Amino acid sequence: MSLMTVWNYSIFWSEALSQIKEEFIANSKETEYAMWINNIKYVDSKELILVVSVPSSFLKDQIYSRGYVALIENKMKELSGQELHLDFIVNGISPVTSNTHTIQKPIEQKKELSLSQNKETIKIQKNSQLREDYTFDSFVMGDNNSFAYNAARAISTNPGRAYNPVLIYGGVGLGKTHLMQAIGNEILDRDPNSKVIFISAENFTNEFVSSLNDKNSAQKFKTKYRSADVLLIDDIHFLQNKDGTQEELFYTYEAMYNSFKQIVFTCDRPVSELKNLTERLRSRFERGLNVDLQPPKYETRRAILEKKIQTQSKQIPSEVIDLIAKNVETNVRDLESCLTKIIAYMDLVESNITLETAQQQLRDAFSSPKQANISIDIIQRVVADYFNISLSDLKGKKRTRNITLPRQLAMYIVRELTEFSTTEVGAEFGGRDHTTVMHSCQKIEETLRSDSTLEATLQILIRNVKDYKK
Repeated sequence: MSLMTVWNYSIFWSEALSQIKEEFIANSKETEYAMWINNIKYVDSKELILVVSVPSSFLKDQIYSRGYVALIENKMKELSGQELHLDFIVNGISPVTSNTHTIQKPIEQKKELSLSQNKETIKIQKNSQLREDYTFDSFVMGDNNSFAYNAARAISTNPGRAYNPVLIYGGVGLGKTHLMQAIGNEILDRDPNSKVIFISAENFTNEFVSSLNDKNSAQKFKTKYRSADVLLIDDIHFLQNKDGTQEELFYTYEAMYNSFKQIVFTCDRPVSELKNLTERLRSRFERGLNVDLQPPKYETRRAILEKKIQTQSKQIPSEVIDLIAKNVETNVRDLESCLTKIIAYMDLVESNITLETAQQQLRDAFSSPKQANISIDIIQRVVADYFNISLSDLKGKKRTRNITLPRQLAMYIVRELTEFSTTEVGAEFGGRDHTTVMHSCQKIEETLRSDSTLEATLQILIRNVKDYKK
């Protein structure tokens, strides 16, 4: 018994027109869309062809001459990855096969099309803003992130209703962006017609500033974001000191929240630690569910490495995996960096890797002083406790010897163990200028060269910081 292939491109048609309509509305061309494109109706599908109908030959000619056919076909190509063409029926009487639009069949018959053609529906390609490998299946859950992971899962099954808004915070390389994009990918899997927008806070700011050039651009910007079903904004700590962007985000938030549209943010720290943020926006960030990601423990680190190795189809000795898992305690990104170096060595130098070779290749990574996920607040608390002074004195204006040295040491440790800039460090130490931070660090460096006891004190403090609440 032979089976006939069922061609169904209706989902591409619906999504293409939906996106085109949004673009026309954003450019104040609603009337143009309603007059021409809205009169094209989907009828049927053939191999690489969508049969559509229009009320008259005049309308068909106008649609071609105005370039709408090319616009629609290009949009469908973006969605499907294939050259799909329109074939017209006028008044539902007969197909149009004139020279106006010649369908060129591809040399190779692409039966697979990158879609499941024997299924009842055809899956649209993922939102290009989202990484397809950032899914829940590729995210390794452990004690450090189980709450955030389960919350993200709940959001993706009931967007706008389960928890809204959601803020995922934590240090560099712990998987905030991965988890956020997994929400978007899961929602699109469940409903390909959902309008999901993923953008960094920096790019959101840049788009907003560009939109200020004229009224149409401003309206287009507002329409784009306020009409989204799901808005994912990465790294909102970038919004500090950007009052105009904060105001625009506030109104975007209000419009989406009141329409039960899902909003998710990520940040490198709790909202309470953000500076120069308007109170009304801060309250919106804190209104919903706030979940944090902690550095992974040994068992989770090893599971992450093993999962990554599986995707690479490599054979790496267990003792080498164990070596990396035990020595890299910072974040997922650093784990993957070490693994990438080992795999590159195997590919470029030799097929096998020994424990001794791995130790040699990764010695610099293991001895790196930069420790992500250590906050300025932790360093300040450790130093203040060690010297038995108050946090307010450490961050204050006093310049007595018993205060100045701990303060300079704290600034030096922040610069050694974190990626915070001198400007950011100064802001956390009573609003000091970045040059003050640089001077303090230079002073400690000079003293270390001549005072061995200070070196011992410094190492104790660094160890205490790394062991803080472990």
